[in-house]
Amino acid sequence: MKPVPFPVIGKMRAMPSPFPGMDPYLEGYLWPGVHQALATQIRRQLAPLLQPRYVARLAISTIQDEMPESEVSIMYPDVEVLKRKLMPEPSASLQPDPAPLAGQVTPSLTIPLPVMTVRMVTVEVRDRDANQLVTSIEVLSPVNKREPGLTEFRRKRERLRAAGVHLVEIDLIRRGERSVHMPTFVDTSVIDAAPYLVTLTRAGATTMDVWPIPLANTLPVVAIPLRPPDADVPLDLMQALTTVYAEAAYQLSLDYRQPPPPPAFDAATHAWIDDLLRDVRRETQPGESSGA
Repeated sequence: MKPVPFPVIGKMRAMPSPFPGMDPYLEGYLWPGVHQALATQIRRQLAPLLQPRYVARLAISTIQDEMPESEVSIMYPDVEVLKRKLMPEPSASLQPDPAPLAGQVTPSLTIPLPVMTVRMVTVEVRDRDANQLVTSIEVLSPVNKREPGLTEFRRKRERLRAAGVHLVEIDLIRRGERSVHMPTFVDTSVIDAAPYLVTLTRAGATTMDVWPIPLANTLPVVAIPLRPPDADVPLDLMQALTTVYAEAAYQLSLDYRQPPPPPAFDAATHAWIDDLLRDVRRETQPGESSGA
């Protein structure tokens, strides 16, 4: 695969991610912005390839994210800070609070529940004349990979399948449960070992195209199917992610001196990451971001 050129923004060439493919450091609190920008870049890349018979559109929906406590500090660190601020300060006095009168309810502290509204962005390929949905391209987020969002997403997949719509699922998040059930009668060890995955389910097909993506690999060029007799069009995911990373200057926000967001990689992968980031960490002083 040819290297992806890094765009020039203003008078400066944008800094690339140090990772050859998916950057696991993007899986934390920056992910909502990455998710939306990646969907936009996919639409932008596909639009000229689809014309004149098809168009690419962004479909926006919202979902309530009732995230578990373990997810708060990863995806919504401001919520965790807010919760800490709302907790009462320890009393300077060692004297116990006076007991309430009999039958009187002890005053409580009321704080908001950490329920967030998440914007989900889907890239839809539609027939130009009839505006019928042909292919749905889903960039998954953590809310799609844990309940109740996981069940809702699987129901959506079944509705699309019943409607004869092609479905592309781009899973660049390691947390949670994969939405696709892998068959038990074939060897899926390569797929299971890959931290990232792209799948394509063609309308009416009894098979699925799968692109397992190891951390050390570049993101693939995947097929985006249309209606017969029109040929598939290519989607270069590496180019899309590289553009998103450069335009947002994520290297200015990411601290590569810290471990990636959970879940933790195995020892061999940790060693590979340490070796990959050695120069980046050497150039970054304490208190600075990797791009400072």
